[in-house]
Amino acid sequence: MLDGCAAPGFAGGMSEPTPDLWQRVDHYLTRTLVGEDAALSAAVDDQNAAGLPAIEVAPVNGKFLNLLTRISGARRVLEIGTLGAYSTIWMARGLPENGRIVTIEAEPDNARVAQRNLERAHVAHMVEIRVGRAAEVLPELTSEEPFDLVFIDADKESNTIYLDWAARLGRPGTVVVVDNIGRAGEIADPASTNSQVIGTQRGLEMLARDPRFDATALQTLDRKGYDGVALAVVV
Repeated sequence: MLDGCAAPGFAGGMSEPTPDLWQRVDHYLTRTLVGEDAALSAAVDDQNAAGLPAIEVAPVNGKFLNLLTRISGARRVLEIGTLGAYSTIWMARGLPENGRIVTIEAEPDNARVAQRNLERAHVAHMVEIRVGRAAEVLPELTSEEPFDLVFIDADKESNTIYLDWAARLGRPGTVVVVDNIGRAGEIADPASTNSQVIGTQRGLEMLARDPRFDATALQTLDRKGYDGVALAVVV
């Protein structure tokens, strides 16, 4: 019995999370639990070749979204921020055959890359890309069925707007995921003047005080760096 003592193997082990260490751990976890996928790798390659920013989720986080889609039993998913459809593919693969994703992308060029990637991954029939600014597209969805899962990964300055719509377009039990909430640790700086940090802070504060949500957040270390993800349910 350890009786409060450190577990064997931890004393004197690697405990300081340096970039080199967390990159190696990320590659180990990706290799062990995610593996290689030709369609997903090609999606990232095409995205990079088209000059899109390399801000897609890490493979371990893509698998996390896939599992959340399956665990929640989602049939309808709303994604705010398509980019090259890397995360879209992951979530589409977690849906039942009659499932559907509506994903919103502000940039037409990005949407064209995303469409090709969806077609190559054989999930295009499950996904509708709506091109336009999310704040303008979201009101168009009010006449549709509620969404079971909402993934928010767009401009951070608008997080409170997107969260409001997530609650309005969801139902009790809808899962809401907000990406990039760690901001390399700057999220904890109340004096930050970075608009993305401020927008993220306002979003987290909304999740805390808005009675429509119950939420938590986790810090993450992966190949994309030091960040985090918020997870909420509509109540």
